[in-house]
Amino acid sequence: MRQRPQTASGVTFLTMEDEHGLVNVIVWRDVAETYRRVLLESELLGIHGRWEALNGVCHLIASRLLDMSELLGGLDVRSRDFH
Repeated sequence: MRQRPQTASGVTFLTMEDEHGLVNVIVWRDVAETYRRVLLESELLGIHGRWEALNGVCHLIASRLLDMSELLGGLDVRSRDFH
């Protein structure tokens, strides 16, 4: 899930999920601009960054975004809408 609220001064917030659960990711404006295509078009997104934990709240501060979509091979990755 990707969010970029107008009140966030260009910061993009991602919620990523893996086999361990959910993680909140913060993508600062300069990182989002550098990796814009990867951020918007990747079907499988890899993130390098710094883990930050403060007062029980944990975030990953992104420094590099990777398009890892080729690892999906022939899997069907279309979005499923359940309405």
